[in-house]
Amino acid sequence: MKKIFNKWMVWLFAMPVFILMLAESVYAHCPLCTIGAGAAAAGAVWLGVSKVIVALFIGAFAMSMGMWFARIVKKRYIPFQKTLIIVGVFVLTVLPLMPIFSALGPLYLPFLGEYGITYAIDYSLISSLFGGVIVFVSPSLSRKIKEKRNGKGIPFQGLIVTFALLIISSLLIQFVII
Repeated sequence: MKKIFNKWMVWLFAMPVFILMLAESVYAHCPLCTIGAGAAAAGAVWLGVSKVIVALFIGAFAMSMGMWFARIVKKRYIPFQKTLIIVGVFVLTVLPLMPIFSALGPLYLPFLGEYGITYAIDYSLISSLFGGVIVFVSPSLSRKIKEKRNGKGIPFQGLIVTFALLIISSLLIQFVII
């Protein structure tokens, strides 16, 4: 019985190594953006900023990872495959982390009902969605800037645009909104 157990343990640990050795190289959406968004979220926690800001950077990180993974699959198997991969990776990254950086608050809508209606919303979820939108939109914004400059860009322009938008948004949330 002991020999069978040992053989299974060897196969259990050796199989992932073999799979990784057979994998092709992957070209990321933007590896610097992906690593930077994750590092910024970790830095925000370390600095003690609001959980809503951390959610912004986690959402940006999740969207960047989703765009990265969507480029791995070269063959199209189903309609909207890339979109489904991006949404899947985003949801599977953000939702498990929600208990860590959840921030509930009120949303008062005075124009609904006789006295208005107040809903409890998760500010962190909205912030993570906003971070994802920023990362999704910033490559096209960078291309527009490059077009306006007659095809001339600066080194790491996409990275600069993405992080400038994330930093401006986080400063507005930290000091103006919350």
